[in-house]
Amino acid sequence: MSHPLFGPELAQMLAGGDAAGLREFCESLHPATVAEALDAGFSPDQVWEVISHAAIRTQASVFEYLPPALQVEMAEKARPQMGQLLSKMSHDDRADLMRRLPGRVVERVMRFVDEADRKDIATLFRYAPGTVGALMTTDYAWLPGTITAAEAIDQLRAQAPDRETIYYVYVLADAARRADGSLAPRRLLGVISLRDLILAPRHALVRELMETDLVTLRYSEDAEAVAKLFARYDFIAAPVVDEGLGLLGIVTHDDVLDVVQREATEDLQRQGAVGPIAGDYLDAGFWAVWKSRAFWLGLLFVLQMVTINAMARYEGELEKLVFLSVFLPLCISVGGNAGSQASTLVTRALALEQITVRDWLRVFRRELLMAAALAAGLGALSVLRSWVLTPDSILAKVPDEQFWHLAWAVTLAVMGICMAGALVGAMLPLLIKWVGGDPALMSSPFIATLSDVLGIIIYFNIARLFFF
Repeated sequence: MSHPLFGPELAQMLAGGDAAGLREFCESLHPATVAEALDAGFSPDQVWEVISHAAIRTQASVFEYLPPALQVEMAEKARPQMGQLLSKMSHDDRADLMRRLPGRVVERVMRFVDEADRKDIATLFRYAPGTVGALMTTDYAWLPGTITAAEAIDQLRAQAPDRETIYYVYVLADAARRADGSLAPRRLLGVISLRDLILAPRHALVRELMETDLVTLRYSEDAEAVAKLFARYDFIAAPVVDEGLGLLGIVTHDDVLDVVQREATEDLQRQGAVGPIAGDYLDAGFWAVWKSRAFWLGLLFVLQMVTINAMARYEGELEKLVFLSVFLPLCISVGGNAGSQASTLVTRALALEQITVRDWLRVFRRELLMAAALAAGLGALSVLRSWVLTPDSILAKVPDEQFWHLAWAVTLAVMGICMAGALVGAMLPLLIKWVGGDPALMSSPFIATLSDVLGIIIYFNIARLFFF
């Protein structure tokens, strides 16, 4: 949420050239609050003017909280101070920014970046999007194992201003050269928390204090692996290594939150048959959103044609007993609802690794029992609905001797459709997972459409038992 109360004050300070006021505004408030205020109607040039009055570290902090679209617009101005600002940004955030910029803008911006930062950005650029390598930062605290705890505290004091986090300190071996003469990543020997380092005897060696039972991430792993690891071990940060256990960087908890949010959003969009859509709702390209939504709507439209074919198959029965069509929407909606419930539960359980494809039989048994219990409850409601709440205009069309036939046909159909929908909704995500797909592709509209077809078949075949 933006802070509109700051808008008039900022505009007034900008118009009056109040450098002291602008500096106080940037330095006294949280960077996220400053960024929210600047995003409320100020142009990129005005944002640059406001943050330019703050220290470069504050500028970088505010810039990181700005929306990606505004960051790109500001970077396109390619001011010389952009190089200084990038040097103070988190390494992973500035690499992400460079990925969003057009090539011509990247070249212009990189002219203002010093050689060390250019090499670091190029290093992070090598990793494929969606991998742990693309998510990590090379901005971590490290120590050699041969120094004492007291010496380690002094070294960390010097490193702290330029590190994203120092709660975990990584103990590294001496640098080694590859066969081609280049330096290989320092080998990760262990990790020690800042708390343990502070509480340790002053003369204890770091290598004697460090934890050597390491939990690491490979740079080539999918980014989803990060969220699972952090959830399991409650980490604040985790090391990213290569094949030789060389430390390439770390992934921090704030990046994990971004991954969790992005993956949850993609899964919800898939289940709603609208995505996934890249970017924020209002920032996403109109035609990109249209294409994604049109594809799924077209697919579901074609599948609904099967429903028409199923209805046509029972046209004769409908002509003889028109009142059967009145209860059709009631019956088939049960299947879609039950299927969507089961699909949502199973898909989420797969995502959280609470179940695997090998558990399909257990899932089937559980869902069968659950569907039977749900069907029994809905069957009771159906009897009540047929007996008490059916409109007189419908009852008038039903011969007295056929009323209970209708009541039982509707009741059994509701029960059968509920069980079929629930089982289809539970099994399809497992099937998609088994063939290597994303279970979230089993969207609620897809399950509902399939359940409609099954519902029509079940409904009219049960009706046949009572009326034909």
